[in-house]
Amino acid sequence: MSVALALGGCAAAPLERAGSLRSYDRMSDANGLVTRSQIRVNKKDLLAAKTIRIASTVFPARTDVPFNEKERRLVANAISRELCLRLSERFRIVASDDDADLTVQATVTHATPTNPTASGASKALSIAKTVALPGVPVPVPRLPVGLGGLSVEAEARDFAGFQKAAMVWARNANSITNSPRVANEGDAYDLAADFGADFAKLVTTGESPFGGIPALPPMDSIPVRFGGAPKYVACEAFGRFPGITGFAGQGLGLPPAWTDSGAKESSTENPSPAPQPNSEQSLTQ
Repeated sequence: MSVALALGGCAAAPLERAGSLRSYDRMSDANGLVTRSQIRVNKKDLLAAKTIRIASTVFPARTDVPFNEKERRLVANAISRELCLRLSERFRIVASDDDADLTVQATVTHATPTNPTASGASKALSIAKTVALPGVPVPVPRLPVGLGGLSVEAEARDFAGFQKAAMVWARNANSITNSPRVANEGDAYDLAADFGADFAKLVTTGESPFGGIPALPPMDSIPVRFGGAPKYVACEAFGRFPGITGFAGQGLGLPPAWTDSGAKESSTENPSPAPQPNSEQSLTQ
């Protein structure tokens, strides 16, 4: 009961359509336990693809989203980096100026900031429990106030610009699975990896990422998460994972910017968009 209350006690992140996708036709609901989502997928064409290009995630400024430019860049890059790692499991990742069977583009449509004061209080309670009850495995749920959220939409297009997979995704942080960070972008940064994992699974398998038994991460991805070189050079454009420093910073509730160096400077340039198919062609895909 406590888990259910903690997971469901916060308002849902908005499932927004920002107009960045080629099409929203025939998208169907595909929700997880803590995630709201709509998807469209062409499984046959996805499974036939071998190479993929990952465009830098876009996080435009909005008056109702109080994130500064640095915070937006950090969250957007966390999405791109997670996508690159996850998609490397099946596809060969190519550079932004190379030809590819598929091109992936994600856009952040909304984000709710984390309340640093509430996060700091949650972290203080966790530390106090550790001091008062050392060695006692009693979890201390995060305070269910001031939780952040993230909404993203993304698609995979073929070389001619036709949509082969699309997802509109939204999730709020919760008191059980999301560690508090004393930073405006703390929850959005952590949720960025969750979105990257979900969309990559959609593109990799051609099926909904929700439901079923979670798969263990492949062994060759573990050194990458600890700051090692990625499988494909093209992923270096999004910088390396913070590694042990990042894990320690997360445990201490530090702002992501203290441990994550972000993307390389050259990766801030967005590649040219794929050609836009006309509406008559789109209905045939």
